[in-house]
Amino acid sequence: MLEKNKEYILDIVSQGYEGEGIAKVDNTYPVFIEGALPGERVKVKIIKVKKSFAYGKLVEVIKKSEHRAKPVCGIYSRCGGCRLQHASYESQLQFKKQRVVDCIERIGKLDGSIVKDTLGMSNPYRYRNKVQLPVGVFNGELKIGFFAARSHNIIDMNECNIQDETADKVIEITRNWIKKYRIKPYIKDGEYDKSGVVRHIMVRRGFTTNEVMVVIVTNGSKIPHKEEWVEEIKNNIDGIHSIIQNINTEKTNVIMGQKCVTLWGEDTISDYIGEFKFNISPLSFFQVNPVQTEVLYSKALEYADLSGNETVFDAYCGAGTITLFLSRKAKKVYGVEIIKEAIDNANENAAANNVDNAEFFVGESEVVIPQLLDKGIKPDVVVVDPPRKGCEESLLHAIAGVGPKRIVYVSCDPSTLARDLGILDTLGYKTKKVQPVDMFPQTSHVETVVLMSRVDK
Repeated sequence: MLEKNKEYILDIVSQGYEGEGIAKVDNTYPVFIEGALPGERVKVKIIKVKKSFAYGKLVEVIKKSEHRAKPVCGIYSRCGGCRLQHASYESQLQFKKQRVVDCIERIGKLDGSIVKDTLGMSNPYRYRNKVQLPVGVFNGELKIGFFAARSHNIIDMNECNIQDETADKVIEITRNWIKKYRIKPYIKDGEYDKSGVVRHIMVRRGFTTNEVMVVIVTNGSKIPHKEEWVEEIKNNIDGIHSIIQNINTEKTNVIMGQKCVTLWGEDTISDYIGEFKFNISPLSFFQVNPVQTEVLYSKALEYADLSGNETVFDAYCGAGTITLFLSRKAKKVYGVEIIKEAIDNANENAAANNVDNAEFFVGESEVVIPQLLDKGIKPDVVVVDPPRKGCEESLLHAIAGVGPKRIVYVSCDPSTLARDLGILDTLGYKTKKVQPVDMFPQTSHVETVVLMSRVDK
């Protein structure tokens, strides 16, 4: 048994699901070490010991992996936003493929050889079109940045290499304004300060339109020296289109409140995914990597294999982004989503893009889909894009009961994806293709598009 606070020399044999290195003591007992890579020999300080595993802190890399890279950011290991900057991008793509393979085989009990190489980016930096940063003061020092893992301690930053450069400039302006006019942040020494004003700063930019939205999230409606801040943003941010105040008075970790006030400019900005234009409000969901979103949706459309005569169901359709892509090749698409506001956005997006072969319904897919069947509407293809928890099992049974020729599953979590593919396999659907897509370079997250075909008895 390893001892806490002692140092050991260990060999890294694999990676965990969050990209951490794994060493095996006596070939059985795993030690998880963040920042270590397979093939390395490292000196580790043990920080936690459990019956079946341990955690270690990387002290020194004695033998380096050929895939070790120099991080471009000096705080990446502390802020937790980019856990894989120490690995070459090629090895990141391979890690994400292997993560999908491991889940497919271990959880889904399926053949992992059908998993394709991860589709990556030509430039895996500066890809985020949205950033949300908490504002706080610690020991009298102003900090704007990212929360450290499992805390309200803010890791201060001046620039972030995965977000758009516009956000760096907005943060600089906001930092100077807070200091000059002594505006009180909402977070003080890791706790909420009810008398504080500024909670978060959010910046969004349309990569195609170059329209910029800046949102200041406040604890109440009043902002001291508001006009000075607005003028600085207006005069110094290229492409500024919208300056918004979002009011959130709740003592909660939820960033945005429900009330928005336009301080200057328009209520929304716009951007494109492929040929489709979307209006984006402060509260709208919109994929943060538009370049890879088009790759992801194009792959889903390819797997749907539409000729123009098919009826398609899009479960978990959200604001209708995938639905609109499908509408280009389908006879009719029916989108289903439980959140009414998202369906309102979906209808607006369809109208704005002159899409007349898409219809949207509010409700649970496992309830709405049987209702559509009762009306004589039967799909040839079903597309699902569920949240991280995956599909409800009742929905999987409802889909299989409908009997579409193909199911296209878009996933943001390989574990729940594998679980659901295993269930669908028992319901008569064979997994044909599995395509990982790197939507979030420098992180451990991976999106996946899967094609399943009905097995005719």
